[in-house]
Amino acid sequence: MKIGVLTGGGDCPGLNAVIRAVVRKSLSLGHECIGIKEGWKGILENNYTPLNMESVSGILHRGGTILGTSRTNVYKVENGEATLKENMEKNGIDCIVAIGGEDTLGVASKLAASGVKVVGVPKTIDNDLNATDYTFGFDTAVNIATEAIDRLHTTAESHNRVIVVEVMGRHAGWIAVHSGIAGGADIILIPEKPFNFDEVVDVLKQRHARGKSFSIVVVSEGAKLQTEEESDKDGSFVLTSMKKDSFGHVRLGGIGNILAEEIEKRTGFETRATILGHIQRGGSPTAYDRVLATRFGVFAVELLVEEKYGYMAALQGSEIVAASLAEAVGKLKTVDLKLFDVASTFFG
Repeated sequence: MKIGVLTGGGDCPGLNAVIRAVVRKSLSLGHECIGIKEGWKGILENNYTPLNMESVSGILHRGGTILGTSRTNVYKVENGEATLKENMEKNGIDCIVAIGGEDTLGVASKLAASGVKVVGVPKTIDNDLNATDYTFGFDTAVNIATEAIDRLHTTAESHNRVIVVEVMGRHAGWIAVHSGIAGGADIILIPEKPFNFDEVVDVLKQRHARGKSFSIVVVSEGAKLQTEEESDKDGSFVLTSMKKDSFGHVRLGGIGNILAEEIEKRTGFETRATILGHIQRGGSPTAYDRVLATRFGVFAVELLVEEKYGYMAALQGSEIVAASLAEAVGKLKTVDLKLFDVASTFFG
């Protein structure tokens, strides 16, 4: 069996650990592996690289992906599905392990329904894929954000400042909640719970009235502003650009700066914003993510051997199990507001 491996969407700590595990497990069973370069784009353009013991040696701890990645959507390319199937047959690729998040696995789910032999591995630092408790990359992102919050605490206290820390999280605030709790944030703002400036300012004023001269506010990039006119609505994103990628996503960002400006204007407290951005998904994966990614990769090959196409490796409890790709991408896994209530205990 000739197994194609690809990584799609944003880069993420742990991708190389999955690739390594897929290759090592495949070779141990007598199968061949080929790397598909730059996600779904690679198979549409016949861009491949051989994968063997030598090519995956020493990559476990490396961030990023040795295969490259892209946000190419097969179904936004003319005759994309037909081209993909034709190129698989032409190059003798029997099946595919697709490593990615909602968009990459959404394509995989459609391809599986059309007869392509494909399985998935869930990757996203946002941890917003359904059907799995955790995705690899999330733990690393939370650790990076927590370390940043710890460092910002010292400068906030030294200068009597409010510091707003903007973290990633388009539709789900998992990184914000986990790093905010771990870092002792005084306010956490997430997409699942729209906010208005008055609420934030009130908490900060109460905190300062108690003698606290500094504060840390952690905000997801996808946190939604709610005006008085929108009190019964979900609020609005803050956008960097109206330009969309091939999956229809606009570029978010800037909520941190806007929030910092508004806080300083309304309170008079000196306020600064720090946007962590791509730092959160760069660098070496944590030990937890290395182990989880390895387990996912091995299990993905087992799914192919068992001919369980249209499924992905998923963590449920402490076990790695098969979960339907359709179920995984059918809806986003958002923050359980019970967890947010735990966090809110420490606001102010």
